[in-house]
Amino acid sequence: MSSASGDGTQVASSQPSGSRRPIYRVESTGNFWQDAREAFKRISIADDFQRLGEMPCARNSLMSGIASGVGVGVIRIMSAGFLVGSHWAVGTFMVVSLGTWTVCQRNIEAERRKLQKVVEEMPKRFIKQKDKATDESGGS
Repeated sequence: MSSASGDGTQVASSQPSGSRRPIYRVESTGNFWQDAREAFKRISIADDFQRLGEMPCARNSLMSGIASGVGVGVIRIMSAGFLVGSHWAVGTFMVVSLGTWTVCQRNIEAERRKLQKVVEEMPKRFIKQKDKATDESGGS
């Protein structure tokens, strides 16, 4: 992903031309405007919408936000008028979408931590089993 150059800084290697997967860890150049330009080069609205189903929690949070926004918006439109109702619909969509996305991301992170803990504990279990087997065979 990254390689060390001669001056000690890390430089991101180029990706294959057909792959537009996100790069999560790239060293900063130290120049804000150059970093911002590189970040904007990676933005592609069409590709992002095509990959929306691959993004964790995006589909569920957007569906929850849309459903709740429509529900609240219709109720507010009937009681307070179109402009006020549309504001409520957009606000509800934003709050519910961000809330459900945040909860989902927190759950995914907790699951990752549990999985990492299990992976770290596996070698210890095998060592304990081997120690017990050698104690039983050597103790007789």
